Parts: sequence; C-alpha cells; structure tokens
Amino acid sequence: MIKVEHLTKYYGSVLAVDDLSFEIGEGHVYGFLGPNGAGKTTTMNIMTGCLSATGGHVTVGGYDLFEHPNEAKRLIGYLPEQPPLYMNETPVEYLRFVGEAKGLRGQALAQQIEEVIDKVKIQPVRDRRIAALSKGYKQRVGIAQALLGNPKVIILDEPTVGLDPIQIIEIRALISQLGQSHTVILSSHILPEVQAICEKILIINHGKLIAFDAPDKLEQSLLSTSEIHFTADAPEKEVASILAGVGDVAEYTLSPKQDFTAAQVKTGGADIYTVSRKLFFAFARKNRPLLEITLKKASLEDIFLELTEHGDPAAPGGNSAAPGGNSAAPGSDPAAPDGKPDDPPALQVDLPSELDDAPPAAPDDAPAPPSQESEENRP
Repeated sequence: MIKVEHLTKYYGSVLAVDDLSFEIGEGHVYGFLGPNGAGKTTTMNIMTGCLSATGGHVTVGGYDLFEHPNEAKRLIGYLPEQPPLYMNETPVEYLRFVGEAKGLRGQALAQQIEEVIDKVKIQPVRDRRIAALSKGYKQRVGIAQALLGNPKVIILDEPTVGLDPIQIIEIRALISQLGQSHTVILSSHILPEVQAICEKILIINHGKLIAFDAPDKLEQSLLSTSEIHFTADAPEKEVASILAGVGDVAEYTLSPKQDFTAAQVKTGGADIYTVSRKLFFAFARKNRPLLEITLKKASLEDIFLELTEHGDPAAPGGNSAAPGGNSAAPGSDPAAPDGKPDDPPALQVDLPSELDDAPPAAPDDAPAPPSQESEENRP
C-alpha cells in the first residue's frame, strides 16, 4: 500500500531523514516510533504530501506521490498532532467544508458525513460549536475529517495525547476498529498503547529505520535474554543440580531462604515458555515442587530503549534501504528538492500544525495550518 524508497530530507545542513526505506502492506495497524527529533513527523508529513523531500520516492497505492500527487493523496487521511479544526463551526459544518475540499458533493457528501459521524461516535455533539467540545471529542472530529473520502490509509500523529484515561480507551478502540477496514499508521510516545494496538512496529532513530517487525518478533530477535523467576521447595545445592540438567539456561542466581530457594534464570535466546516447561518437569521428576513461577518478558519499552540508546542505526540490516540510495551528498545543496514538486496538498485540508521533530530552521515548504480562532481565515 505504501512504499518508501531511499527517502531523504535536509533542513538546511541538518539531515532529518536519512535514506529511509520501508514498505507497508494493506490493512492492519502499524506503530511508528522514535525518540524526539528522530524524524517521525517529518516522514509522515512527506508521506502525506504536506512536505517536499530532498530525495527518494513515496508510492501510495501504486501512485508516485511526487509525480501523481492528487491520485496518491486521495488514498490518504491524515490527523496531525494538533487537529486542524475551525473552532467557530459545528462538526457537521466543518466536515461539510472538508468533504467539499476533498471533492465530495451532494448526496455522496451528506452520506459520508453521516457515516463518519456514526463511526467516530460524535452524534451527541454534531451541532455544537467545536470550541465548546472536550479534547476527546475534538480528537474524534479530527479523525472524522481524516476518514472523509474513504481513504485506504489513515495516518494518526499522537491521537491520544492530552486525553483522560476514559477518552484514551475509547480512541484506542476506535483505532483498532479502523484497522479492520483501513491501513492505519499510528505515531505515539505511549509505548504500552502501541504494543496493545499495533500488529507491526517501525522504529526510527536519527532518520534511519532501525527495526520493523511484530512486537513479539522484535522481542525474540533484538533482546537476547528473558528471565524466569521461581521459588522451589528444595535446598540450594539440589536446585543448582537440577538446573545443570536443563538445557537453554544461560545463567542463574540462587537465593536460599530457610527451607526453600528462590532463583532467577536467564534463558538466552530460547523461547521462555519452552524453558519454563522444561523447568517444571525437571523439578517434578525430582519430586520437588515449584511454589511459584513468574515469566519476565521484555516489554516494548525495553526494546525501544535498547534500540535507540544502544543500537547502531548504521549497522547492517538497521535500514532496509539498499546500498547506493539517492540520499543527498553532504557536499551538495541540501535544500534542493531533487526535482520533486513542492506543491501543497491539493485535495487535503488536514494539514499539520507544526513539525515537532524538525529543527527550528525549517524551510517554508510546509503549508500553514488553518486558523483555530476564526473561520474567516479559511484557505
């Protein structure tokens, strides 16, 4: 559905996106992670046609975003971190304006407005001024405008930031529902949220792709050890003897406590459930019960920290881009758009309000967001 090839973006002499390549299939929910300044928002703005690239290609549904921007943008709905809402309008009035900007007219427009209002559950506030809505409802209106035009790809930048716990649960459920009929790309700093919602995760650092896989596969391939904590009704020497006969135990620590022994076992690269099963039967054969056992698996936070703090983004396999990409050379003109059009989105009004991970000296090639104070400043 989306193919990014050797994408590069310079802000003056600062390299924000460095020869980035990845491919996203149709359907499902994808997480897009990275520390502040990693290039996430810049990449999403380029993918949605809101920002030009210095080099590389983005293909959406078979259309090159730079050569056929209108066709590609029809397939994308975008919610930036700050929803581009007109505060003096009602959700129905705002959605009508956005739908007309996307080329919808007449009965088709009215039908889609009703469909997205029902999908994001804003019926109770459909006729209230947006300025009077809670932040949760404003986020829902922002998602509704992204759904107009029935795009195949929905890109959401920090959709739950600033929401209360109940609103967060509701938005997460909505995103999971959208993943059944759309390709959803979710950027968030809330790692448990990404782990709960997303089926695959992209992690970038310093503008490079350093990981792209399902959360459980990332855990297995990137973190070398998991831990099993247990307490056995056996003396320390006997526990050590039993562990010596169990395969896939990389190392262990024993703590004798009166008539039983507590142990921490590191499994190396073996499957943690396989090792725990071996431990259970090994102690059972010796007629020594395990009083408790706990599996300590790596969380997405552990994976993220290992990759972004200790991982080498330039290591082989860290970026899926093939050698010989079209990144701008350090000695070339970094601000040159490499022949790519620098047009603002023609059929989208859901534009980003800011490039939160771009350096301050950004060029003037990102379109300004609509005013949130008065509808007189409509584009």
